[in-house]
Amino acid sequence: MNDAVSNATPLIYLAKTSQLGLLDHIYDRVFIPEAVYREVVVEGKKLKEKDAYYVERAIKEGWIIVEHVKSVYPLDIPVHPGEAEVISLAKVKGIDTVITDDAKARAVCEVAGLRPVGILYLMLRAVKDHLLDFDQFLLALEAMVECGFYLKEEVYLRAIRMARTLSDDCP
Repeated sequence: MNDAVSNATPLIYLAKTSQLGLLDHIYDRVFIPEAVYREVVVEGKKLKEKDAYYVERAIKEGWIIVEHVKSVYPLDIPVHPGEAEVISLAKVKGIDTVITDDAKARAVCEVAGLRPVGILYLMLRAVKDHLLDFDQFLLALEAMVECGFYLKEEVYLRAIRMARTLSDDCP
């Protein structure tokens, strides 16, 4: 199966920009630990954030699955408790792909033998898989930045060039 485990930030930004459904097209199932559920849905609803309701709907539809996990975080490198649960869940379920944009969490995933991917990877994959065209990619990327998603300028420009190349390669 093509499954992934997700951290909170990618879910929040994908939902804020109406791109959460990309996960459903790219992965068979997306697992989240209870800590991510609490951060995204429970706390998000308290703040009346629309993204919380989108993620909650995906959970009810069954393609995002909340799992309880006993921490088996394999390293002595300190990370946020939610990230430790994400890594633990991936290890326990035998899932290689972890969706996270946090640089430290990505490094820890690599050390733990996992494959971290971020929002840009997902959006570029969506262009490659014909789920987004180039203009849709640009609009979604701009919306994420406007919502507070941080990208260094050179990364932003490189992502646009890659999306252009991928969209040019499409028939």
